[in-house]
Amino acid sequence: MRLLGVDFGSVRIGLAAGSDDIRLPQPLKPLQASGALKQDAEAILKVASQEKAERIVVGLPLSQGEETKMSRICRMLGDHLSAMGADVRYVDESMTSYEAESEMRRLGAKGSEVRKAVDGEAACRILLRFMEENGADQG
Repeated sequence: MRLLGVDFGSVRIGLAAGSDDIRLPQPLKPLQASGALKQDAEAILKVASQEKAERIVVGLPLSQGEETKMSRICRMLGDHLSAMGADVRYVDESMTSYEAESEMRRLGAKGSEVRKAVDGEAACRILLRFMEENGADQG
């Protein structure tokens, strides 16, 4: 099954596409957040269609396992996606941006390179976490 990972932010929306059989997600070009969740959902759905993704995995930023204001916004985004016909799942995205940034710096990326790529790399980690937590059936 093709999956689209979403690392939602108020400025940029990180995206990654992958397949549960290969389990090697690839970062995509981030979207600029519009400030309107319905518009952002439409843009995400367009990318999902282009990538032939059958499921969209939205990262939820939790704090010590609890929902935050931003995780509630991410759920509202997911509600818009679901209303438009998307199969939406959620996964805890805690620390994915930090992990992505740390790894990129460890590999020698410059600050400007990190800022350009961190959202897509975080979305890759969201997909990997979802795949790990849900096994082969992605249920």
